[in-house]
Formats: sequence, structure tokens, C-alpha cells
Amino acid sequence: MSRDRRYMAMALGLGRRGQGRCWPNPAVGCVIVAGDRVVGRGWTQPGGRPHAEPMALAQAGDQARGATAYVTLEPCAHHGKTPPCCEALAKAGIARVVAAIEDSDPRVAGQGFAYLRDRGIEVVTGVMADEAGFDHEGFFLRTEQGRPFVTLKLASSFDGRIATATGQSQWITGAPARRLTHAMRARHDAVMVGAGTARADDPSLTVRDMGYGHQPVRVVVSRRLDVPLMGQLARSARQVPVWMCHGADADADRLRAWEAAGARLLPCAVRHAQLDPEDVLRQLGAAGLTRVFCEGGSALAASLLAADLVDELVGMTAGFPIGAEGLPSIGALGLDDLAAAPRFQLAELHRAGDDIVQRWRRPVA
Repeated sequence: MSRDRRYMAMALGLGRRGQGRCWPNPAVGCVIVAGDRVVGRGWTQPGGRPHAEPMALAQAGDQARGATAYVTLEPCAHHGKTPPCCEALAKAGIARVVAAIEDSDPRVAGQGFAYLRDRGIEVVTGVMADEAGFDHEGFFLRTEQGRPFVTLKLASSFDGRIATATGQSQWITGAPARRLTHAMRARHDAVMVGAGTARADDPSLTVRDMGYGHQPVRVVVSRRLDVPLMGQLARSARQVPVWMCHGADADADRLRAWEAAGARLLPCAVRHAQLDPEDVLRQLGAAGLTRVFCEGGSALAASLLAADLVDELVGMTAGFPIGAEGLPSIGALGLDDLAAAPRFQLAELHRAGDDIVQRWRRPVA
């Protein structure tokens, strides 16, 4: 691995520490290297501030002068709640900036690089761009399309069932796979389920047993808000955020009750007698979310897949069948032609205890 790739890989690893914590900002990592020594490290902090570059510069101090900064995304060039990062790098005396990828935000979009070059700083771009592009895809999708990145995770039996005919579903996968699920939740801004899953499982949707203080937003997609008000989500809505995506025909009493419980209500458009998944994601994007971890159920999974809104598919498969009478992990897609089925590319395959974990990604255009 080349020197630039080695330090960029380190910056990417740092940036991932901010995933799920810094929305709506991108989870950026920064490493400052003087000679052969790392003198500063930073990543976007909870709530989006401070940014990665000022954090690393503060650690580096005077050693930043003449050093190289490795950054996973183009340094910002606009004045927001913090000064521009490109300006901070230049003032600190950084001599060289190695960046993975350009920012698609129109307030930056090449201006950060131009600012640095105008001040005689060497700028190298494109180092580990594919890896950075995937890490920042949620930020890019929100900036360019107004929606967050969506990971659809399905834990199922060998034959693709998520529950028996009687509704029994705990536990299909083992403890190692469930622990991995909690780790995945922690790296997303929100965990999302459909109303059926909320009714059947009464889930808490929190990150547990990992020593992790921060919790993702919990999103329930329920056209009529027909989710029990005595369940775990309603009881804990003032401690961990709960957002309810609902239709205009939701019962007024239930709207008031969920609001009184502390939930945030997001009205969404209805299409074909269910909430329009595109509008649901637009509303979540408008609220600032960049990465959403969807855990089903089958109807919500099918609607997202049918609308081509799934960016990453995670399957956790147990080594036993349930049979055709069980509940399928994905609802009806209405496919007559196999060629029209949603296609993904395998990115990862490994074991978690006795279960198989597969990670599939949207094909690169």
C-alpha cells in the first residue's frame, strides 16, 4: 500500500467513528502527517461540530506547519456555524492536502480545493475515492436527491422466512448476529420499521450491550398510526427520539396521543393505499437524516425494493427452514419477469456464530 493510501485508510477509519452521530453533516476523517509521524487525528464530532480538520489541527498544533493533511472529503469552503475548513488548513501552514473525493454540496463543490491551490498548497485528489464515496454516500444522496442512504437488513430462516405462521420470530438468528445488528444500528442515523413489525414485536430499536451511549432515531412507517401507545417505543419516546411517518388520514386522536408521548410526526404522501416510500425518504432527508437502517417488515421491505430505494442489502441467514406457511421476509413485488427483479452485487460474506451474513450493494452505474 502506498504512503498516501495508508494514511487515507487511517482517515477513513476515523471518519466512520462519526457515522450515525453527526447528521446532517458528513462523517469526515482527517489525519495530519509531519515527516513519517502522525501528529493530528480528527473526525466529525456528534452533532456535526467540530469538523474533522479543526479537531486534527488542534491536536497537531505547531507541527501542522509544512505537514500533509489527509481528508476523506473536500474541506468545506463556506461559512456556516463554523469557519471554512480550507481556511483553517491554510492558516495552520499545511503544505499538502490529500483528499479522497470532491464534495457534491454546491456550497463547496471544488471551491475548497480551489481555495487551497490559490494559496500555494499542493492538492492531491482521488486517493481511495471509491471507499470514501461509499462512506459518504448518504450525505451525497441527501445533497443531490434529498433522501438518505438506505440499508435494508433481513434476518431470516434458510428458506427466507422471518416468522412462523403463528408470528413467532424470536430468535431466528443467534446472539453473534444480533450483536452485529446492534453495531450496524449504531452506524446509522436512524432505525426504521413498518407498523406491522412495531405491532408484532414491540421492539425498542435501540443499541444495547455495546457500551454505546448515543442512540439512533427510531422511525416507524405507519399510515394510520395504528401502533400500540403502551409499547416500548411510545413509553421511551422522550428518552430516545421516535419519528412517526403517517398519512393524512391518520386518526386525529392518535396523532395527538403520539405527539403527547413525545414523538415527532412526519406527514407523508399516500400512493396505492400505502405510504409512498419515496416521500417517506424525502421527509426523512428534509429532517436531516443521511443513513437509515431498515429492519422490515416484509411490506416495507417490498415497497422500498419495488421503488429502487435500497442502497445496501444485509441478509442474516439461519441454518433451519420454517416452511411455506411462515411469513416471508419480503412481501409481494408483483414480478412477472425475472429480469425485472432488483439486482445487487455481493460485497461481503462471512459467519456470525452459526449464521451467515451477506452484504450486497447497489450496482455501480
